[in-house]
Amino acid sequence: MGGELQALLSIMSTLRDPELGCDWDKKQTFESIVPHTLEEAYEVADAIERNDMAALKDELGDLLFQVVFYAQMAKERGAFDFADIVSGLNDKLIRRHPHVFEKQEQLSDTQLEAQWQAIKAQERAQKGSVTTSEPLWHDIPRMLPALSRAQKIQKRASALGFDWPDYHGALDKVAEEVQEVSEALSVDPHSAHSAEELGDLLFATVNVARHARHDPEQILRLACDKFVRRFEQVDSTLNQLGLSLEDATLEEMDLAWEQVKKQQSRR
Repeated sequence: MGGELQALLSIMSTLRDPELGCDWDKKQTFESIVPHTLEEAYEVADAIERNDMAALKDELGDLLFQVVFYAQMAKERGAFDFADIVSGLNDKLIRRHPHVFEKQEQLSDTQLEAQWQAIKAQERAQKGSVTTSEPLWHDIPRMLPALSRAQKIQKRASALGFDWPDYHGALDKVAEEVQEVSEALSVDPHSAHSAEELGDLLFATVNVARHARHDPEQILRLACDKFVRRFEQVDSTLNQLGLSLEDATLEEMDLAWEQVKKQQSRR
């Protein structure tokens, strides 16, 4: 294993070599690689959701390559190298799991979450976060997908005691936000106020998912997949009736949709 990892680092170094390297690899920067890193992370998630282990192996390799690429560029600047990344990760994992590496105790999910947030708060304080203008949120990347960022913000607020005890309060908030959206849309559906209320509704929905211990980004992806599957079946059903999506009326598409739903619910 150590030899294979060393070979990977050597390959990466050669790809970036000023004379022997690949022109594409040599011209890359930290900023230019970011889109590729995000794409690889989503491809890992896609392989997992499809339960495709062969694809997952390949995608994890591609994601590891992203880490190695960043490490090589940092090494060239004299900032850090791959060994520094691994060393820092080892220290962090041990520090964030005292119930495994120090006390050897069993904790409930609630206790684990409280411990995790307390450790993260201590880390932020040690980094001097308390002196920044955004002491609570500055380390939650704004470039995160909005659903994931909302979840992290809510977890941070919850760790400070600002939260409902269970999903019931969060669900009631969704109902309240639905009413406010309805009122705003009735005045002007295209207004900034309507957009703001819709944003509040999305944020509140994330809170329900969080309390139910579901990842909002993942369950929305799955919902998108379900809609796509059903709509493809709607297209097939209409075709059997001699219709197309372009020619069918809304009523005909609705009937086909309900038929597909019934068929899928019986499976």
